[in-house]
Amino acid sequence: MQRGRVDEDREACTHDILVVGGSAGAVEATRSLAARLPADLPAAVFVAIHRSSEGPAYLADLLGAAGPLPALPASEGMPVQRGHIYVAPPDHHLLVGRDHVHVRRGPKENRTRPAIDPLFRSAAVNATTRVIGLLLSGSLDDGTAGLLAIRRCGGVAVVQDPKDARFGEMPASAIANGAVDHVGRLAELPDLLARLTRYPCPGPVDPPEELRMEALIAAQELRMKPDNHRLGKVSSLTCPECHGALTEIDDQGFLRFRCHTGHAYSAESLRSSQADAWERALYDALRAQEEQLLLLRKMALDARSRGQQGHAQGYETRAQSYMEGVQIIRSLLVDNGPRVASDDFATTDGLD
Repeated sequence: MQRGRVDEDREACTHDILVVGGSAGAVEATRSLAARLPADLPAAVFVAIHRSSEGPAYLADLLGAAGPLPALPASEGMPVQRGHIYVAPPDHHLLVGRDHVHVRRGPKENRTRPAIDPLFRSAAVNATTRVIGLLLSGSLDDGTAGLLAIRRCGGVAVVQDPKDARFGEMPASAIANGAVDHVGRLAELPDLLARLTRYPCPGPVDPPEELRMEALIAAQELRMKPDNHRLGKVSSLTCPECHGALTEIDDQGFLRFRCHTGHAYSAESLRSSQADAWERALYDALRAQEEQLLLLRKMALDARSRGQQGHAQGYETRAQSYMEGVQIIRSLLVDNGPRVASDDFATTDGLD
């Protein structure tokens, strides 16, 4: 990726880079947006939506069929053209270069790839004041750090009204963290964006060094050393993905973490990852306890069949302790699981 500053001799600066991100509920929202954007939109559009790494790359076809702008699955080195939509392919980050597209399989951010923050951050670093960032429906808070980066580099941040979104957590997080210039309902956003793309923008600026570093990490062009903590202070927490030490980043009051191999988390996504790891550990322990219980019961039966009452009693005593362990782990799983606000599962008739 090029260093962030754009050419000073550009034509009159306008907001010609529109980056769009979302998660749950965002496919239909993006399709609705594409259907109503004008055919003469004077901006290139970049879209990153969370999806399964094994999922089909159908989103570009959906967006292209929905409206007047051609939509393309993004590929490395593709030139940036106004009036085109570039869509992140599965399991790759979509990044905005100086005048071309980057598609890189960089480290996951907020547990996903493609992620929203790397797209927004790369646009902020390489197009600075020309950028409009739009955050749509989604869970958790990917996109908040990216919108903060866009505003920090002189761009404009827009979010879907959380009350209008199918899942309002992402835009609500951005609003709560002061990362937003405009809030609009989905039906209002196409006209708002069309107006914003035609507004003149300030001249380009030099992006902060730490934002440039993080953009290079996503592009796999910079690797942090374990003993280099230029992005923040060392945390006592470890990365759920690779178990490396985490660096704690204070991003204008928004708490984030990044490990030296590149994985990055908001505080909420880190908490969610830790909860998943805790649940996996509990199920592993439950399986191990139940296997010990079953084996000891078989050994007790075998010992009794041979008339070895003392051995059988010993096996049964040990089996009982494993049974108690199974009950404790099951209670922990229930306490940490989702609550069902109904009596659908109140009866256990016929269950052991």
